Amino acid sequence: MAKKGAREVIKLKSTESKEVVWTMKNKRNTPDRLELKKYDKSLRRHVIFKEAK
Repeated sequence: MAKKGAREVIKLKSTESKEVVWTMKNKRNTPDRLELKKYDKSLRRHVIFKEAK
């Protein structure tokens, strides 16, 4: 049986296109919204992805 922990599945949206990426984060370590620089396939370059609800 899996442990119940602080990990949660979140959705990251690109700031420049409509690209959406699903990832996991630990709510205990990072309670505020996540902001990552990732590769956007539609734009073919790195852009900032922000956590969306």
